[in-house]
Amino acid sequence: MDPTEKLYRSRTNRQVAGVCGGLAKRFNVDATLIRVLFIVLGISGGAGILIYLVMWIMVPQEPPVGGGAP
Repeated sequence: MDPTEKLYRSRTNRQVAGVCGGLAKRFNVDATLIRVLFIVLGISGGAGILIYLVMWIMVPQEPPVGGGAP
């Protein structure tokens, strides 16, 4: 993991907002593992939903490759 690499929401590996895909890319793990973690946190108290929504708002979307239109 490169400590200078920024966290972005994924443009390609997304189901809803790209949060899990971005986390998976940043930490070099499978996106399904991150999705399951959010689901488990969401079911056991709702923290996963809150964290996901905050990250959706706070984490910027991945810049487009090649500088094209978003």
